[in-house]
Amino acid sequence: MFLRLFLLFTIVPLVELVLLIKIGGVIGVAPTIAIVIGTGVLGAWLARWQGLAVLRRIGDEMAAGRLPTDALIDGLLVLVAAAMLLTPGFLTDSAGFLLLVPGTRAKVRRLVAAAMARKAGSGKPDVIDAKWFRED
Repeated sequence: MFLRLFLLFTIVPLVELVLLIKIGGVIGVAPTIAIVIGTGVLGAWLARWQGLAVLRRIGDEMAAGRLPTDALIDGLLVLVAAAMLLTPGFLTDSAGFLLLVPGTRAKVRRLVAAAMARKAGSGKPDVIDAKWFRED
C-alpha cells in the first residue's frame, strides 16, 4: 500500500508537470494557465452540482427505507472527482471529468463495489451451530 501511494504521489505529479510543460510549449503559457484555472472553476461547479444530486438521491433512498449504498459510493466518487479537478493538470482533470459523467461513474461504482465486497469477504458472518444448557 505504501508503494502504491508513493508512486501515486510522485509519478502522477511528474507526468502532470511534463504534460503542462509540453502543452505550454505548444499553445503558450497564458492559454495553459487559463485552461488550468478554467477547468478548476468548471470542475468545482460540476462537482457541486453532481454532489447535490447525490445528496438528494441519498435522502430519497433513506425516505423510502432503503440503504443508499450506490448513492454513497457515488458521493465518494464525486468527492474524488472534485479533488482531481482542483488539482492542476490535464491528466487529473480528464479523470475528474470522467468521474462526473453519470455513465462512467456507474461503471466505476460497480468496480468499487466489487472491490469492497472482495475486501469484506463473502459478506456472510461465520455461524457456529451449538446447543447450550445450564448446569446448576
